[in-house]
Amino acid sequence: MLIKKLFLVMIFCGSMTINGQTDSSFVETDLSINEMTDGTLTTPASGTSENLVIFIQGSGPTDRNGNQPMMKNDGIKKIARELAAAGIASFRFDKRIFKMQQLQMEEKDLRFEDFVKDVVDIETYFRKEASFKHIILAGHSEGSLIGMLAAKDHADAFISLAGAGEPIDNIVVAQINMQAPPLAENARVAFDDMKENGQTTQYNPMLSAIFRPSVQPFMNSWMKYDPSEEIAKLDIPMLIINGSKDIQVTEEQAEMLAEAAPEAELEIIDGMNHIFRNIESEDRLVNTKSYNEPLQPLHPELVPVLTEFVKSLE
Repeated sequence: MLIKKLFLVMIFCGSMTINGQTDSSFVETDLSINEMTDGTLTTPASGTSENLVIFIQGSGPTDRNGNQPMMKNDGIKKIARELAAAGIASFRFDKRIFKMQQLQMEEKDLRFEDFVKDVVDIETYFRKEASFKHIILAGHSEGSLIGMLAAKDHADAFISLAGAGEPIDNIVVAQINMQAPPLAENARVAFDDMKENGQTTQYNPMLSAIFRPSVQPFMNSWMKYDPSEEIAKLDIPMLIINGSKDIQVTEEQAEMLAEAAPEAELEIIDGMNHIFRNIESEDRLVNTKSYNEPLQPLHPELVPVLTEFVKSLE
């Protein structure tokens, strides 16, 4: 999230392990794109698909299913399998964060552009295989901006799922202001110092997850991109989705993106939160509790909206 963190046998040149996960509506295959990227291809069990949706995860150590070490909701896995039931293939992958220790990479060397390269590499992989007519990037949260940058000259369509409309420093300050108002001004000062000097020491220790020295180069590489400017550069079909009960990325952020790209479709799904669940209560604790409830179904309107957009490309 924003502050912390294929029975069908298809022929691929990359390494492939069939994981045996299947039911009447989908078949899944584990693929290794390269040393940085492992993921799961989910295809309809009933036949092939013209379209491939590549899901890009949100911030932090988020795996292919949309989960983190202390948070399991299976949001992206659920979407992938429901799309397969609707005849649409997808690929979801673990972020390179999971490979960094194995490959002896250090946090201080990570840049936002590394995530963009990983997505471009995935697009290139599937283009070479030529198994799908259309490749659609669907970025969730932080993944939305990554998707915008990776989509240019590579993708046939783009979907923003709870993506921000303004730079990450503004988003972080606003989120801190909601959760711990006394720290918000300090966060703004620290971000401004980073912009001017490339680094900062002017941060409260309570904000070290955002401003510790080893993560500052990454934050610097991230906040130089304005999502509203980047989405305006895309000349492909676009769908912008947000939920009215998203307590991390508000619907106003989606409206910013839509204003910057007026040709895009905008869908504000009533009652949907950041991890695609239907939330009826106004209680913030009920909303956040759903982040760790994998058995809770997706909001019923989400997959139909995604399916209609993807099918319109055919």
